[in-house]
Amino acid sequence: MCIVSPVRNRKFDFITGILLQPRGQQRRHWGAPTLLVAYVGYVGLGAGALQALERPAEVQAARHLLQQHWELLANHTCLQGPGLQRLIEGIIQAYKSGITIQGNTTSLGRWDFSGSFFLSISAITTIGYGNLSPSTAAGRIFCILFALFGIPLNLVVLNKIGQLMLLGVQHCARCLEEVFHRQKKASLLIKTCALVTGLLLFLLLPPLLFSDKGGWSYEEGFYYSFITLSTIGFGDYVVGMNPDHTYPGWYKNVISLWILFGMAWLALVIKFCINFLESSSDFCQCNKKSTEMAEDLMDGNKNSMTGLHNVEICNDKDTKPKGPDESHTYTAPTEALQGRRS
Repeated sequence: MCIVSPVRNRKFDFITGILLQPRGQQRRHWGAPTLLVAYVGYVGLGAGALQALERPAEVQAARHLLQQHWELLANHTCLQGPGLQRLIEGIIQAYKSGITIQGNTTSLGRWDFSGSFFLSISAITTIGYGNLSPSTAAGRIFCILFALFGIPLNLVVLNKIGQLMLLGVQHCARCLEEVFHRQKKASLLIKTCALVTGLLLFLLLPPLLFSDKGGWSYEEGFYYSFITLSTIGFGDYVVGMNPDHTYPGWYKNVISLWILFGMAWLALVIKFCINFLESSSDFCQCNKKSTEMAEDLMDGNKNSMTGLHNVEICNDKDTKPKGPDESHTYTAPTEALQGRRS
């Protein structure tokens, strides 16, 4: 179902949620092949850099592990290779399930209420650390159903939180505008303050808490903060999972709230970056259209009305609503010109 938008005579598709532009006014953003090449190139660049940085450490760790394995067999001749291998695999599997050996006992606690609550948050936010997951069939089925309805609910909540954040920023900007009577400077100042405040609350200060309660370094805490809020969730660092530390009861609950609000803030920052890239694409496309328009006018190959039409496309400032009669009909500009000529 489509209706005609009163702004610039565009249609809005309620099924796809896409703002449709008239055929004569469709902008050509970066082409799909160009974006695909840039995407693959960027991923390839990241792969090459990570291989150069991490491959030597991996080879060294593998050599060290193999050396310890042979030294253990050499010093304890009663041990046999297959038996030791089975023991190592059992320890690894138990560690993945959250069970570690402490003397003559094993540590539990990952599936208490706070641990389960934290896993629920990581599931519906699509972080998916991977360090802890359901092991029973009933738990996996429940996790599927829980995430199926929880992910849309989480997106709605994040969207609402982001809107409240934007309303707060806009309200502060209006207040400063009334005081200083300078709209652009007030808006820039408020946006800068919002960005700095978000950096402090969600990226720069939380590593201090992780260092105090979890025993991490500041660099490890900052790395965990970004990997978590961006929903990458490698799982190499997860709060509250070190069996050698005793965590307060409020720790994971506070971290859960931090994740919720931090994801909403980082989503706004990412959206700003997306808008910046798209506006750069529009700017380049408008410059190209202006050059083509000038060449066409000089050659006399096209009607001057087409050149004026192209100027209107690149002018984003013209958002004057159409009249009430025009908002119910849709006529492509090219078709209208042909009708006049006939």
